[in-house]
Amino acid sequence: MSDHSSAKSPLPTYFAVFFALLIGTALTVYAATLDLGKFNAPVALTIASIKATLVALFFMHVKGASEKLTKLVVIAALFFLLLLLGLTMTDYATRLWN
Repeated sequence: MSDHSSAKSPLPTYFAVFFALLIGTALTVYAATLDLGKFNAPVALTIASIKATLVALFFMHVKGASEKLTKLVVIAALFFLLLLLGLTMTDYATRLWN
């Protein structure tokens, strides 16, 4: 049986990420009150992507994962997310707004 008493406690890291997510949420609420014109969607998506990355890395334990399959799945998911966001932003940028 392995001894976990020598392992560093992850609680300070979890609290730091939690407070970063709270700040991100407050930033999202504040950004929603601003009129940024055509930059409303990119700003909101950027904030949401940063928060999702924090959740995946720390709370889903992707940061410390040593399995190659986990890293492959995360890289593939990020690739398709960037592809989806890129295509969405291209469509959004080329629309004629009245």
